[in-house]
Amino acid sequence: MERHQGDEMTLPVWDNTTAQEIIESLASEPGALLPILHALQERFGWICDDAVPAIAEALNWSRAEVHGVLTFYHDFRRSPPGRHVLKLCQAEACQARGGREVTQRAQQRLGIELGETTADGTMTFDPIYCLGLCASGPAALIDGAPVARLTAERIESLITKALT
Repeated sequence: MERHQGDEMTLPVWDNTTAQEIIESLASEPGALLPILHALQERFGWICDDAVPAIAEALNWSRAEVHGVLTFYHDFRRSPPGRHVLKLCQAEACQARGGREVTQRAQQRLGIELGETTADGTMTFDPIYCLGLCASGPAALIDGAPVARLTAERIESLITKALT
């Protein structure tokens, strides 16, 4: 679900029938698990735990194997994201360029920690590790749009802009 800064995302409600159709359409592909997980997340914005047994059955895998892959990759969501998503780089290069202060200001502004969504569902705040913008760090993605050369003041301003 690609979004651009300022765009608000309305996620479709999880639907087991649609999820099953997606799973079945990709199950015969070589290495089908990751394409299935990506397709489900693209469609719904997250992957409901109800999908695990359906995927396992379609691929003839154990539920534990599917769950292991789903939880290994941090970018797969197991709960719906907020209407806006802020992914703030936590890699060493961004940290060396002031990333900790940017993270702290974002946490203060949002009232949540990394990996959480605001209580009203307006924003999810996730860590990300290296956007390839190391020379321009600290960097982030806001609703899929890269932003760089962040300061504590700039991240607060960008959050405010996204939320208004």
